[in-house]
Amino acid sequence: MSKGNTFENDLLKLLFNGVAIANLADNAAVGPLTELFVALHTADPGEAGNQATSEIAYTGYVRMAVDRDGTGWVVTANSVSPFANIEFPEMTGGAGGTATHASIGTDLAGAGKILYSGVLTPNIICALGVTPRILTTSTITED
Repeated sequence: MSKGNTFENDLLKLLFNGVAIANLADNAAVGPLTELFVALHTADPGEAGNQATSEIAYTGYVRMAVDRDGTGWVVTANSVSPFANIEFPEMTGGAGGTATHASIGTDLAGAGKILYSGVLTPNIICALGVTPRILTTSTITED
């Protein structure tokens, strides 16, 4: 069973921009998230995984906080993209690796809940001196 196109766009706006869905869902609960956290993964964290599953590890790495509003995410035509490039800290040491997947979740650290995850194209090779970057052309599409 699929969602209606209007609801798909409304759902993305609720999750990424904090915009209520009239007569169905609001963002007025006590302490709603004001940021979502983007993580890099060396393998697919899977639907049963969390933000720490296969998360890349290098000296300097942290998940990146992105505002949960129109200044952090652009929602249009049932798709969402970052408003600006998401730049992770430069790798200054450690093993690094290749980031093949990214996730968007609820926590800055630990086993946060994944809202969406997917393949990074192209993959990001994390090596000394590299600043991993997810571009504004990256999209999540509801369908």
